Amino acid sequence: MIRSFSFTTQGKLHTKDIEIFLMPTLLADTNLFLWVDLEKPTTEEWKEVLEMIFHFHPLSIEDCVQPSPSPKVEEYSPKEDDRFTPYLFMVIHAVDYNRKDGCFGTSELNFFLGKNFLVTYHDDPLKSVTSVEERAVNGTLGIARAPDRVAHALLDTLVDNYKPALDELGLEIAELEQMALQKPNKDTLNQILQVKKEVVHLRQIIGPQREVLSRFAAGEFKLVRPHLVPYFRDVYDSLFHIGELAQSYTDSLTGILQVYLNMSSNQTGEVIKLLTLVTFVTTPLTIVGTWYGMNFSETMPEYKWKYGYEYAIVLTIISTVATVWYFKKKKWF
Repeated sequence: MIRSFSFTTQGKLHTKDIEIFLMPTLLADTNLFLWVDLEKPTTEEWKEVLEMIFHFHPLSIEDCVQPSPSPKVEEYSPKEDDRFTPYLFMVIHAVDYNRKDGCFGTSELNFFLGKNFLVTYHDDPLKSVTSVEERAVNGTLGIARAPDRVAHALLDTLVDNYKPALDELGLEIAELEQMALQKPNKDTLNQILQVKKEVVHLRQIIGPQREVLSRFAAGEFKLVRPHLVPYFRDVYDSLFHIGELAQSYTDSLTGILQVYLNMSSNQTGEVIKLLTLVTFVTTPLTIVGTWYGMNFSETMPEYKWKYGYEYAIVLTIISTVATVWYFKKKKWF
């Protein structure tokens, strides 16, 4: 799918759903800014836009259409025989946390940022892109006055969308803490380890993206105008705080895992204690029963006593009660 928009330098929508053959004409107009959004395009669509219209460098096109495991940003300047104008190519990742599956889903978003154009490429529908498109078309805050403004809005919205995912993760961790205290079983352990794995995954996503945004925050790129650098710095600060929150979640999960291990150890100790007490309490029964289970009537006068049977029962009860009383006195149970 191809969505395309052209805006004036005042951020007003000029044209929407532009025909492919008209794009070069609009690119040549210095009073207009062209934004082309490619969502799960066919091979013919992305080749026509990326290669035939914008003539981007083959390496950046390859990085765009193939999944990139790590965020990055690269600056391309034309050399001999190159037909493209200077542009920035950036790979960034959006995230979403699914509590049902207990895992983070990532979606890749690619940028081609030029002086008077912005091309975005993604295989999955993204809330950040949809939201910014609506704001740009409606002329909200004039964000469509220039491509670097739209790029900032996209990055800012994408980072803001991390927060609901982190809120979901925070609720999951709070529930895991209760489970570790109340029912520390094997399923609880598996969930703790799964969530901890996903938090590590989140930190692996955030780390490289912080490095990418730090370059924008430092004003490294000429295609980002100086007065917009503080806005990119604000996005970087937000992502930095998200990274710190992810680190705190890691520490919390480590603590929960320790609580689980302690509770499991206590449960095991209680079971062993119970079995030990049962063994001690039944020891008098075992001794008396074993002793009088021997058939040596000639040498055991108790067999000939009139009340020998009652004597054995009383002896068993007294010895058992004495054992229980002793353990209670020692506060063993």
